[in-house]
Amino acid sequence: MHNTLTFSDHLRLIDERSAAFRAAVAAAPSLDMQAPNHPERTLFDLVRHVGTGRRKTAAIVAAGPADGPPDKSAWEDGTGAPRDRAELLAWWTESVDLLTSTLREAGPDRRCWTWWDDSPSPQTSGAWARRQVPEIAVHAYDVQLTVGAPQPLSEEVALDGFDDCQFTLCATTVAWPHQPAVVDYHATEGRSWRLRLSHEGAQVAHLTPAAGEAPDTADVSARGTASDLVLFFYGRIPLDALEFEGDRRIFDQLIAWDPSV
Repeated sequence: MHNTLTFSDHLRLIDERSAAFRAAVAAAPSLDMQAPNHPERTLFDLVRHVGTGRRKTAAIVAAGPADGPPDKSAWEDGTGAPRDRAELLAWWTESVDLLTSTLREAGPDRRCWTWWDDSPSPQTSGAWARRQVPEIAVHAYDVQLTVGAPQPLSEEVALDGFDDCQFTLCATTVAWPHQPAVVDYHATEGRSWRLRLSHEGAQVAHLTPAAGEAPDTADVSARGTASDLVLFFYGRIPLDALEFEGDRRIFDQLIAWDPSV
């Protein structure tokens, strides 16, 4: 069994990872530094991108039940992110405060639009809150990497974040376009996940074999810290940074697969 984070936990972690993001931006020698994981973006571009994403999420949650996201005018006022560092940091803080205040007002159960309607994750404000944690955490890692001081994700953030990645981003009813396959992920902290890929889509489950019973063999598996699993999932570190066994081509196919297309 594992501890399940609550809505309050997710709000706390949004604040925590947002503060780490802000601290790394404040420590950067220049906002014009190129982000290694996003060579097409400067540090300023990255702050603008992530801050705008938080404002968009706040607008989605505030809108409540809907068939699609609100109009862009609901989260962009036309002024954009300021170039001055102090003003940019204030804009970032305002973006996060808007997100967390909107989530607190909504509570965990407000129905709202999501783009993951074919996954097991609910279409609620609580699910949006959970989704924000690995998003902000990975971008905080990006900024830390840019300034030369990357930090691994905490166990709390990474275990819950990878679980969310699997059940929200991977699970789908869209048919897998290749040969059926079974993929296992093992976190060294003691958690495992199984992803079954078939014409029925991608189905995710926690891998919890009964005592003394070995699970069925997967076609491919990857093992690492929960932080490394999340960073691999988001394309921040290569597969070679993990321990893996089996058919590497399946990971290549997974990385290239976009069920929305």
